[in-house]
Amino acid sequence: QVQLAESGGELVQAGGSLRLSCAASGRTHSPYTIAWFRQFPGKEREFVAAISWLGRSIDYADSVKGRFTISRDNAKNVIDLQMNSLKPEDTAVYYCAAGPHFALMAHEYDYWGQGTQVTVSS
Repeated sequence: QVQLAESGGELVQAGGSLRLSCAASGRTHSPYTIAWFRQFPGKEREFVAAISWLGRSIDYADSVKGRFTISRDNAKNVIDLQMNSLKPEDTAVYYCAAGPHFALMAHEYDYWGQGTQVTVSS
């Protein structure tokens, strides 16, 4: 199993930046893709970004392209999501997830963190 813990969420003004981190522990020696999802109140989780084990495959949701950057350090088992030019519509709970394949759908991921709240004020 892989355990995931997100951190870095907080209240920020529109136009500001935040860096979310996802710390992985457990069976981290097996290759896994990490993705970030977010969930708005009353909505399903939506894909934000994903990065494959060696970082050769990366993808972003259209809504965050050019503003968010995903990266990972496998030596430290940390996956970051740098979020710039934040908008009020980015307000959500952000989750990191781990799975064996590079995918954009939530059901493809086996392990999830508890989430971290990002609030962007206008």
